[in-house]
Amino acid sequence: MHNTLLKRFLSSCSNNRKSKIENLKSWGIFSIACAFAFGGAVAQAQQPKSVPRIGYLSRDLHPADSRAPAPRNLEAFRHGLRELGYVEGKNITIEYRYADGRNERLPALAEELVRLRVDIIVADSIASARAAKKMASTIPIVMASVGDPIVAGLVSSLAQPGGNITGTTDYSAALLGKRLELLKEVVPKVSRFAFLNDESSATSKPMFKEGEAAAQALGVKLQLIEVKLPDPDLEGAFRAMAKERIGALITGSGTLGSSLHRKKILELVEQARMPVIYTTEPWVTAGGLMYYGANDPDLFRRAATFVDKILKGAKPSDLPVEQPMKFELVINLKAAKQIGLTMPPNVLARADRVIK
Repeated sequence: MHNTLLKRFLSSCSNNRKSKIENLKSWGIFSIACAFAFGGAVAQAQQPKSVPRIGYLSRDLHPADSRAPAPRNLEAFRHGLRELGYVEGKNITIEYRYADGRNERLPALAEELVRLRVDIIVADSIASARAAKKMASTIPIVMASVGDPIVAGLVSSLAQPGGNITGTTDYSAALLGKRLELLKEVVPKVSRFAFLNDESSATSKPMFKEGEAAAQALGVKLQLIEVKLPDPDLEGAFRAMAKERIGALITGSGTLGSSLHRKKILELVEQARMPVIYTTEPWVTAGGLMYYGANDPDLFRRAATFVDKILKGAKPSDLPVEQPMKFELVINLKAAKQIGLTMPPNVLARADRVIK
């Protein structure tokens, strides 16, 4: 009897010990699992988030080039990013590629950006956007103040761009007519005007038609003078204008309006003592007479909002292309003096900025 009770007691003690050991083992495994899980979560939380990489593809001269104007538009784009919380070098990276006025270089530069696996490509011209589209069929592309993207075949419509491209456009067919009206006010006695543009420009013909209608309403003649890029015969174009007794000139946009040809055109304009209204503001700061058109810095700043929306998950095809909302008139009185021109007070009064 006593032996039986003793055996049961010892057996019970042994079972309790085994149970405690098993419990300890289970608790140990659980603790180790928790430690690994917690450690993994901490490690994941400590890993830095990937910094978005933006490709900036420009047809223009590199800002370091002494011939290039101050990069006012680029600074506006950077400012727009900063307003949205993006600080270059900290939480966003920008890879810059410049074609130095040579459109034929743009595809190779776009390909470089694709190889770098940028998240978005920002294009500052029709030519840049075309090259980006050709090389990057899936990477989102944001246009910054480009010409007519519909005529260029970049988007289906402004409201529903479709594909991987959206952004801002500075194009308005009516602008040529507005520039012609302003120039006519400055030189009321002139009856023959010229529109100088490169023959490959997608917007040249539609804009010229609008300009012809404005010329007819003003009772003047507007003649299209085209040159062929990449090496335009600018001297020949000015000889043709002299032969046609052209009294004033309106320049086109596109690559002809880039800084690559600016110095030569300004020299020929001064030699001909011809009043000219230009398509972008840098012409006037570089010595040109007048500029009227979209406020490009505003369009570049707004392009930054497209970058922000796309980085946050929006699709380019769902973001309507935005048109200019601000326009500006800039007049250079130094240039007027060089060609012996007195600017009418009513035109000066409408200027947003006057360079003296």
